[in-house]
Amino acid sequence: MTATPQDHPEDHLSDIADILAFYLEAGVDVAVGEAPVDRFAESAAEQARSRTQRPPAVPAPDMPPPPTVSRPQASARPAPPAAPAPRSGTLSASAAGASALVTQPPDEAVMSAREAARNAESLDALRAILDGFEGCALKRTATRLVFADGNPKAKVMFVGEAPGRDEDQQGLPFVGRSGRLLDLMMAAIGLDRTSAYIANVIPWRPPGNRTPTPQETAVCLPFIKRQIELADPDILVCLGGPSAQALLATTEGITRLRGRFMDYESGTRTIRAIATFHPAYLLRTPLGKRLAWRDMLAVEAALANGH
Repeated sequence: MTATPQDHPEDHLSDIADILAFYLEAGVDVAVGEAPVDRFAESAAEQARSRTQRPPAVPAPDMPPPPTVSRPQASARPAPPAAPAPRSGTLSASAAGASALVTQPPDEAVMSAREAARNAESLDALRAILDGFEGCALKRTATRLVFADGNPKAKVMFVGEAPGRDEDQQGLPFVGRSGRLLDLMMAAIGLDRTSAYIANVIPWRPPGNRTPTPQETAVCLPFIKRQIELADPDILVCLGGPSAQALLATTEGITRLRGRFMDYESGTRTIRAIATFHPAYLLRTPLGKRLAWRDMLAVEAALANGH
């Protein structure tokens, strides 16, 4: 006999909760209806109703043309006074930022990011620079900057791809369902947020949790590289394929990248780097957890050996 949702209502509710949690993780935060609606059909029906309800046009009676009257030439109207030009230094920061976002070419934005990141002498200075940086359009749609969490002096640093909805609201990386899973993964090898440093390649949430464009990644890459250089961890853990591909300059997929140590050149020294599955992927694909567990054991062994 086949079981129905009524036989085990708690399982049915659990499935619904999992689906809703997945939608939230994917960036869906508004429910528009239980059934699809054909808006095109509605529009066509509305147009048809308006045509049938419109009164017939009444032809205008024949009227003689109006007599031509010569009018004196109007004098030229005085031009309205020109708005006073803003004095030097009076342009607001928001107006200047909006102008830069609209007019700055992509190559210039990347060069500007490299120069700005190079000028950061500390992590606090880098955060302040990112707060004022206007070269990435994601800043306009994000709620706040998501810079980092944890201990910047830790020996291991985890780097994901971009913030999600919960991270955007709280201004901290990995605080949603993915963050709770990451906490469990770290706890399994004796780490927590006081003994690890956590960041993302992209510090602003893309709208709707969409994938960042290559241009957005290129603009943000100098900042995360400088962040890694200033934090100077012994082990760098790339969470997910996009993070690993951006930081390790490779096109290999995560299934081939994960589980093996590679060299990451920070600019001051060589750091051992390893890639593993992103916690969001593991939430959707629990079978990957056994492989991620192996990767975390490799991180634990490397830390125990002082590397």
